[in-house]
Amino acid sequence: MGWRSALIRGLLTDEEWSFFEPFVVSASPLGGRPARDHRRVLDAIFWIARTGAPWRDLPAELGNWNSVFRQFRRWTASGLWDVMLEALADGGGKADLLQMIDSTSIRAHHCAAGGKGGNHRQGLGRSRGGFTSKLHIRGNAHGLPIALHVTAGQEADCSNYDALMEARDSDPAIMLGDKGYDSDPIRQDLRDRGAVPEIPTKRNRHVQHCVSRPLYALRSRIECFINRLKNSRRVATRYDQTADSFLGFAALSSIRLWIRFVHAT
Repeated sequence: MGWRSALIRGLLTDEEWSFFEPFVVSASPLGGRPARDHRRVLDAIFWIARTGAPWRDLPAELGNWNSVFRQFRRWTASGLWDVMLEALADGGGKADLLQMIDSTSIRAHHCAAGGKGGNHRQGLGRSRGGFTSKLHIRGNAHGLPIALHVTAGQEADCSNYDALMEARDSDPAIMLGDKGYDSDPIRQDLRDRGAVPEIPTKRNRHVQHCVSRPLYALRSRIECFINRLKNSRRVATRYDQTADSFLGFAALSSIRLWIRFVHAT
């Protein structure tokens, strides 16, 4: 473990590695040779996520950049990050009773263009912020994510509600959302699930709905989570051509924030 003696910030702690180890060790590789040192590979991936650096600039102490990149792609294609996030979300317990949904725009670098199938298929588009993607998040009562979804930057929040709800089978008792989710179909779907929609109404609507201010104030937790998530520069700015690679970095960074929250409580 010589690389851990190098002056590299942000390496996995023993507590964090104890969560990742059983998942990455048991994950069946999709072609290619399995990684010799899974912890070193994860440290390398997290270094890329935190710094936002190109793969080729990976420090030599963390391994060959191409080998690490290929392992990241294999784990991403296998759905490993989704399995980890689901395992954490399933342990949320009563925190699932109150959920919240939100989205954040991600400025895309010009090198993110050109993915297979076109930009829109890879979750890239033009919005008021320029060349962007949008990360949609469904969180629990602590604001921690239980589902993630990426779209082009111009996509409306309400049009991606179904994708977030289908991503995980756990109906809330209360759902918090901003005015971007003010939609009759969304309100009806939440009622059909037995949930109370705490979503403020747009001013131009004829029927105005009231929200509980103490409950709605809790929505700041998911906004705080988004701020912490964007400390990972590979998430704050999108450099990846494929939507699944970008979503993989977002999921991995979310998982690490989950683990830190669990160990802090």
